[in-house]
Amino acid sequence: MSTETQIHNIGYRKYDGPRLGRAYARRSLYVQSLRGAYGLGRSAKSKVLPMILFGVMCAPALIVVAVAVISKADRLMLDYTRYAMVMQLVIYLYVASQAPQSVSRDLRFRTVPLYFSRPIERADYVVAKYGAMASALFILTSAPLLILYVGSLLAKMDFAEQTKDFAQGLVSVALLSVLFSGIALLLAALTPRRGFGVAAVIGALFITYGAVTTLQAIAWATDNLNAVTWLGLFSPITLVDGVQTAFLGATTSFPGEVGPDAATGAVYLLAVLALIAGSYAALMRRYRKAGL
Repeated sequence: MSTETQIHNIGYRKYDGPRLGRAYARRSLYVQSLRGAYGLGRSAKSKVLPMILFGVMCAPALIVVAVAVISKADRLMLDYTRYAMVMQLVIYLYVASQAPQSVSRDLRFRTVPLYFSRPIERADYVVAKYGAMASALFILTSAPLLILYVGSLLAKMDFAEQTKDFAQGLVSVALLSVLFSGIALLLAALTPRRGFGVAAVIGALFITYGAVTTLQAIAWATDNLNAVTWLGLFSPITLVDGVQTAFLGATTSFPGEVGPDAATGAVYLLAVLALIAGSYAALMRRYRKAGL
């Protein structure tokens, strides 16, 4: 009996199109994550909370502008650098809800190894997610400042002064966005459970602020002014408050308006940079394990 061997050509062809590489993959992941932070490209239910928080964040700015225009005031009721401090609860809720959404689902459904099976490195994943979260938070915090700035010009306030104050406000919220995003993403990446991630982020941001302000109030009541300043190092929002007080001409929210001077402010700035660098390094370490 003879056997015959046949080879069938089923039409498979080698891909000869453009290979876009790591940069394109990193950029695509960044855009997808940024859109996801506002529910874009996702279900209608996913858009509700971020859009509500965005509206709540901008509403006071619209009221301040309306009052300034109608009353023909020569300055705004609320400084640019103070806005995020006043609206910090909204910022907490936003970052606590969206940071776990950005990273926890990838861990829960074990899709992280799929990312790394493509031409993308762990650093690309971390940079894309970190950049997207920081950008989303910057949009949330800078949008009301832009409303205040446009409103101040409509009210015919001094252009040079308002532009300077607006720029200082943008620097402040940019620093806040990078710091908060790093902390929130790190805590969210520690667990695949979104609920645990939300609780961890709120605890790290809100509870630390409550504890620090309580201790500062006690220190102020007992005339321990140095303690008021140094206690601010132990909460993310008070760190930002201290930096902008020392270097951006902001009015501090510390008890008795006892803010850090330039020398102490340098310590605040170093602490902020250390937290940002530490968050990034810890995320890189986390995803060396998560990609296995």
